[in-house]
Amino acid sequence: MTETLAPQQRAGGEAAYRWRWAALFVILAAEVMDMLDALITTIAAPTIRAELGGSASTIQWLAAGYTLAMAVGLITGGRLGDLFGRKRMFLIGAAGFTLASLLCGVAVSPGMLIGSRILQGLFGALMLPQGIGLIKQMFSPKEMGAAFGAFGPVMGLSSVGGPVLAGWLIGADFFGTGWRMIFLINLPLGAAAILAGLKFLPSGRSERASRLDLVGALLASLGAGLLVYPLVQGRELGWPVWTFLMMGASVAVWAVFAWYESRKQRSGGDPLIVPSLFRKRGFTGGLVVGLVFFSGMAGLALVLALFFQLGLGYSPLKAGLAEIPWSAGIVIGFGLAQALRRFGRKVIHGGTLTMAAGVAGVFATLQAAGIDVTPWQLVPALVVTGLGMGLLMAPFFDTVLAGVEPEETGSAGGTLTAVQQLGSALGAAVLGTVFFGLLGGHVAAAADDGAAALRTRLTAASVPAAQQDRIADGLRDCGHDRAAAKDSAAVPASCARLDGEVKTAVAATPQSAAAIRQAVGEAGEHSAKAGFSHSMKITLWIEVGLLGLTFLVTFLLPKHARPEEFPQDDAGPGTAHATA
Repeated sequence: MTETLAPQQRAGGEAAYRWRWAALFVILAAEVMDMLDALITTIAAPTIRAELGGSASTIQWLAAGYTLAMAVGLITGGRLGDLFGRKRMFLIGAAGFTLASLLCGVAVSPGMLIGSRILQGLFGALMLPQGIGLIKQMFSPKEMGAAFGAFGPVMGLSSVGGPVLAGWLIGADFFGTGWRMIFLINLPLGAAAILAGLKFLPSGRSERASRLDLVGALLASLGAGLLVYPLVQGRELGWPVWTFLMMGASVAVWAVFAWYESRKQRSGGDPLIVPSLFRKRGFTGGLVVGLVFFSGMAGLALVLALFFQLGLGYSPLKAGLAEIPWSAGIVIGFGLAQALRRFGRKVIHGGTLTMAAGVAGVFATLQAAGIDVTPWQLVPALVVTGLGMGLLMAPFFDTVLAGVEPEETGSAGGTLTAVQQLGSALGAAVLGTVFFGLLGGHVAAAADDGAAALRTRLTAASVPAAQQDRIADGLRDCGHDRAAAKDSAAVPASCARLDGEVKTAVAATPQSAAAIRQAVGEAGEHSAKAGFSHSMKITLWIEVGLLGLTFLVTFLLPKHARPEEFPQDDAGPGTAHATA
């Protein structure tokens, strides 16, 4: 029979739960499934759409549906673990997530696939928050740093490895499944997590939890939904007024939520989020740091993947492989973070600065190599970027949650993970919007810069000057409209006009047909790559700014997760407690 271990037994100094490290691997397996499924559709979306059909919004909702369902369910999911048992909720979540993955893999329409993705997010929101509470339940304070530190490399490797795995599975086409295998691979992973969870996870639940705060759950879900939905959908719809009204309404709903939770606790009830959490500087500071950092990290990952595939023309697999140095850097950073634990918050600060240096290095590489940059040239900068990310992420969860009481862990875990998810949605929406907002103008500017060279080649092909002007203008307009188009499958009217001008020039000088088409094609490719490169470089500086903000708000965190382990570093007033 599976052993039971209550939180107070850990605090009492009794023998540690003997299956704790095996249980940690079960928890990390769930994290891997979540991280992979949050990323893989970015790579697979064009293939999925080609087979199942649907509009551009279908592609967006493959990711947005998962993100939205995850965000609105996370806080409630953590509380359900307190109420009904973390092991039980983890297993139900894992089983539902695996079933939803099967439904994704056998989907026969865009609607079925999107619905299955939403189901994945809801069950993921039930599964993931239990991990933090289980770790707090199983591990002693001395071992908790190593346990939480494992989240950093696992999350980082999954975020970088997801695109690689998706590209490889699509290309391999195992058993003729094509893109479906990116979901079906969850079946053995999920089954293994369920079986191992039955064996290794401890039973038990919070003794203080009484019943679910349904009103609080509804308000939290509504507040998160009103924020996430316009963020992930706004760009495609052209940011209508109602998207900003929804975000404003979200602020109002969260204010009502905070008032209601405080009122419920004062009246002796059991609130969804324990208000006392927000009196702990380490936890509230961690929420701010997490929101800013994960916004930047998710935004950078999205924009870099788009730049590799759409800007440089890499295949899905090549784009994923190009990010492997990032992954290697994360592993190195994790190892260094374990060795540097005694420096506490300084490790997070050092990681932030290192990551910013790596991002600046990516900019310098693009500036030096131009549009012909190769993956090998980006290796040093991406390794440094990953190194900084590993240094930052490894101690993050332990530092934020060290001062949380056992009865607060479910609420704290769900809240922290929800903020991480909201930060990721915010970063992808904001940096993605900035990137695409810049793209059209920069592609047009690059076409203007290359117009003289294009006219020279067209002159050599005996194209009249007036025709040259129309082709050059058409190339600029087509490049701008195609880059700014909301529906990538639609052919802009300017591109149709350009094609007509080229056909007219070819008809007038058939002996130069190949030269004309080659000149226009190469000029268009060059302007597109140059536009992507310029937009990417500006976005990189925005990322550096976000990391600078992360550095500043990190001062809100305690100097150490457990300052009693390093008393020589905290010899001063106000440093005796992690939550001070």
